[in-house]
Amino acid sequence: MGKGTKYVAKVPDENGFIHYTDEEHQIWHELITRQRKVLPGRACAEYIDALELLGLPDDRIPQCGEVSRVLRAHTGWEVAPVPALINFTDFFNLLANKRFPAASFIRSREEMEYLQEPDIFHEIFGHTPLLTDPRFAAFTHAYGKAGAAARKEDRPMLARLYWFTVEFGLIHRHDEGLRAYGAGVVSSIGETIYALDSEQPQRKPFDPLDVLRTPYRIDIYQPIYFVIESFDTLFEVAQMDLLGLIEQARELGMHSPAFPPKEAATA
Repeated sequence: MGKGTKYVAKVPDENGFIHYTDEEHQIWHELITRQRKVLPGRACAEYIDALELLGLPDDRIPQCGEVSRVLRAHTGWEVAPVPALINFTDFFNLLANKRFPAASFIRSREEMEYLQEPDIFHEIFGHTPLLTDPRFAAFTHAYGKAGAAARKEDRPMLARLYWFTVEFGLIHRHDEGLRAYGAGVVSSIGETIYALDSEQPQRKPFDPLDVLRTPYRIDIYQPIYFVIESFDTLFEVAQMDLLGLIEQARELGMHSPAFPPKEAATA
């Protein structure tokens, strides 16, 4: 947040409709078609079921209103179209009011494989399905309320909790094995395969204090993933004093980064 972007937000018309070009619809089609092929056996059952429940079209970019209708019926959430980048205050306030901010642009064909900032495909395909799950929705709501009440210096630490769960979380159960649920994993064909199949990253049992002490980088495949056993775990975290956890994490001290400094990175 706060960084520049080359993308321009799509502004809804007076009826709340966002107009996309044929090429933008085609990019959506290509992205969703290939992700649907790679996710079976890799995304968790809750995500697969929620994706089917959402009924996203393959041939066009869905409108936020049609996604919101499904979310409202199940958990009371809705989607709010926003510019490519918003600040922490706006982000937390939207989540605190059960409104998920969705960047309204879609990536260019030159950045099909990797996009640092979130686009409409990442937001809608990656994030919104699980907002139909009451446990996941409760966690996201609690996170937003905590962020809205947090001090400025606490917000970057709180962002780690979101990063290692909502964005890049994994889940392991006896009936399925290791699966993905985080939006940054399920919306990226490269990270889907890397997160689940590669021997390179660490996969650590989820512990909120451990998560809050772990640095991350946004421009690389993750060297560390945290693994929950059930979405009940996230619901339990939603009942905790998240700002109090930040103070405990700060007292324990931060972990050393598991990645090289950005300027020294080669990948």
